[in-house]
Amino acid sequence: MQLKLTQIHDPQWAQKGYDLPKFDVQRVRAAAPRWVHFGAGNIFRSFIASAQQTVLNQGLCGHGIVVCEGFDPEIVERAYRPFDNLSVAVSLKADGGIDKRLVASVVESLTFADMARLKAVFAQPELQMVSFTITEKGYDPKFARAPGSLMGTLADLLRHRMRACGAPIALVSMDNCSRNGEKLQNVVEMLAGGDAEFSSYLREKVTFPWTMIDKITPRPDPRVAEMLRQDGFEDTDIIVTAHRTYTAAFVNAEEKEYLVIEDNFPNGRPPLEAAGIYFAGRETVSNVERMKVTTCLNPLHTALAVFGCVMGYETICAEMGDPLLKKLVERIGYVEGLPVVVSPGIIDPKTFIDEVVNERLPNVFLPDTPQRIATDTSQKLAIRFGETIKAHVARGDVDALVGIPLALAGWFKYLSGVGDDGAPFALSPDPRLPLFEEPLTAENAGRLIPPVLRDTSIFGLNLEEAGLAERVLGYAQDMLAGTARAVLERELKD
Repeated sequence: MQLKLTQIHDPQWAQKGYDLPKFDVQRVRAAAPRWVHFGAGNIFRSFIASAQQTVLNQGLCGHGIVVCEGFDPEIVERAYRPFDNLSVAVSLKADGGIDKRLVASVVESLTFADMARLKAVFAQPELQMVSFTITEKGYDPKFARAPGSLMGTLADLLRHRMRACGAPIALVSMDNCSRNGEKLQNVVEMLAGGDAEFSSYLREKVTFPWTMIDKITPRPDPRVAEMLRQDGFEDTDIIVTAHRTYTAAFVNAEEKEYLVIEDNFPNGRPPLEAAGIYFAGRETVSNVERMKVTTCLNPLHTALAVFGCVMGYETICAEMGDPLLKKLVERIGYVEGLPVVVSPGIIDPKTFIDEVVNERLPNVFLPDTPQRIATDTSQKLAIRFGETIKAHVARGDVDALVGIPLALAGWFKYLSGVGDDGAPFALSPDPRLPLFEEPLTAENAGRLIPPVLRDTSIFGLNLEEAGLAERVLGYAQDMLAGTARAVLERELKD
């Protein structure tokens, strides 16, 4: 069993329980492109491409997705094109069951080396949407002006579309960051500069819907690869690119998934609601995103990430088997987060966090790592913890916060690069590293940490003014002098 167009009708696929395309793949590939997606990583294949396949299977549309990778072209060159742009998506259920799907909704894979083809696609009036999973760093204005940047390339492609056909289009960020549509709009409009014609086109013909996405998609797992090999699937090699991207011809992800999109598409859109995707107004999208990112999932993930690295854990699910860490995330989510979250209506916050704590994070068949989640932590703290802190400051009960200050102190312990066992460990990539000019220790923490606690670019507010700096510093000094576990045990005792 190989991932080739000529072999997708091999009866062994069905015999081994793979869900196969129920549409004419060649006809879909021949259709005029209506959807381009930037970011060829695992969440795209496990969620977005699979959702479009569901719509295609139901006969509700006749086009697939053109995917383009700008940051790491090896993904396309090694994990897409050799397999005719097909992939196997494996859904890992909390009860140990798995679903396997042969995904064929990606009709073409491109890199920035294929600029002529990209321009041809953008010139077609039928193109309805361009979506993105490029991580929050992709929208940083500092990088947008750099030669060859994705945002700069996007601006050039939009100018080309304006001149070629002038048709409207929706630019849809599906990245896991707050107000993602606004971030995308700001950087694109910045790149318009003094071009009045282009600025007018962006204002009148281009929309930037906000979204909230949620699906845990770790690196390809060797255990999943072995399961697929036992089926007779041959293309199971895990690929590591020069950019240290882990990819493969298959992708494994959790079963649970959420995507809420602001319904603002001036040139039409695929009926993705048929695949369980929500469409709503901007306020609802914002409230869902705020619920997830500031309360019900992301803060818990970040707390587990830093303490997992410090305590030597290799998986998030193993951490959830530690009663102390489970108590920490329950404190952050239920006690400190839920009282200040705004319910979005379409998803209940309490139900959502129940799934996270009881089903999703403990899923032993979802081997996500704290080291992966710890990437770019400095870019995440403001939204994942800062917003909840602000809400408690406004309520006048900031003294009730314990779990969040512990998590922030845990980040400083993490930044020391020394675990609870006294052994050094490697820090995950982060644009603010190294944060300190000298190694952080219990002895110099009182001098090095306070200026950082006042840095609003990291926490979203000045923690000294918020009344939390002393507590975070004290916890951090105790962790650095001893162990993070000992401080958690002391502060979270019943």
